[in-house]
Amino acid sequence: MVLSLFLFFTKYKKERRRKRRRRRKRRKRKRREREEEEEEKEEEEKEGEEEEKEEEQKKEEEKENEKEEEEEEKKEKEEEKKKKKEEEEKEKEEEEKKEEEKEEEKEKEEEEEKEEEEEEKEEEEE
Repeated sequence: MVLSLFLFFTKYKKERRRKRRRRRKRRKRKRREREEEEEEKEEEEKEGEEEEKEEEQKKEEEKENEKEEEEEEKKEKEEEKKKKKEEEEKEKEEEEKKEEEKEEEKEKEEEEEKEEEEEEKEEEEE
């Protein structure tokens, strides 16, 4: 009887130990899995944040490029306007010169006509 009780209790103890070990292992495994999942989540969050930062940097660079392009376009337009103004001024000057030359020619012609008339008058008087 004592032997059977002894065997029963030793068996019972072994069984409890085995269950305890299994429980511990299961808990460790679950804890490890949870930690790994948390690490993966953290890594994913970090990657997501890095991607967002990169996207923001790209957007900022694009904005800066657009601003630079707009500034360059403005400068080009201003230069074109200046060139047009200069060309218009040159054309005006050339037109004025031509008009002056025409006026001078007219004056010369008038003077010549006057001189001819005077000569004719002198000839007639003689």
